[in-house]
Amino acid sequence: MPIFVVRTTAGRERQVVDKLAIVGRKNQNISAILSPHRVRGYIFVEAFSRDEVVTSVYGLGHAKGIIHESVLISKIEHFLTAEPVKVSIRENDIIELISGPFKGEKAKVTRVAADKEEIVVALLDTTVPIPMKVSTDSVRVIQTEEREEEERELELKKKARELRKPEREEEEFEEAF
Repeated sequence: MPIFVVRTTAGRERQVVDKLAIVGRKNQNISAILSPHRVRGYIFVEAFSRDEVVTSVYGLGHAKGIIHESVLISKIEHFLTAEPVKVSIRENDIIELISGPFKGEKAKVTRVAADKEEIVVALLDTTVPIPMKVSTDSVRVIQTEEREEEERELELKKKARELRKPEREEEEFEEAF
C-alpha cells in the first residue's frame, strides 16, 4: 500500500492527525497515519490511492496539501524504530520530580527499568517511604551515587590532612628549639 506525504502547518501536525483519523475511520479509506516527532510540517498517510487521501484531507484545518509522489517504506523506516534512550539514572541517585502531583519533591531511586523508561522512587521527606513508578522524563537528577562517593573521599582526605597538621606543627616547634 503506498504512503503519501501531507503538508501541514508546522507545530499543528497532531491536530491534523486527530482530524484525519476521525475522517479516515468514518470513510474507512486510511490504513495508517504517522507523525514523527522529528519531522515538522509533514505527516505520512498510508492509503490505497492518492485520491482517497485528497478527499480525506480536503477541508481540514492546518492541512496545506499533498505531495504528488508516494514515498517508499524504506525512506521512512528509521522513523518507525525507536532509538534506545540512554538512561543516566542509577539506583540510589537523588532526584527531583519535575511534573505530576509530587512536583518539587525529592526522592531516592530504588529501581531502574531502562527498557520501559521508568524508575521506582521513594520520597525522602515522608515518614514512611512509599515506592512510586515514575517516567524518566518527569525527573531531574540532583545527586548521583558517584558524586556521593567523591564527596565522601574528599571529606576523608580533609580529615586526614587535619590530623596530619598538628604533627607537622609539633615537628616544626621541636626543630625550632
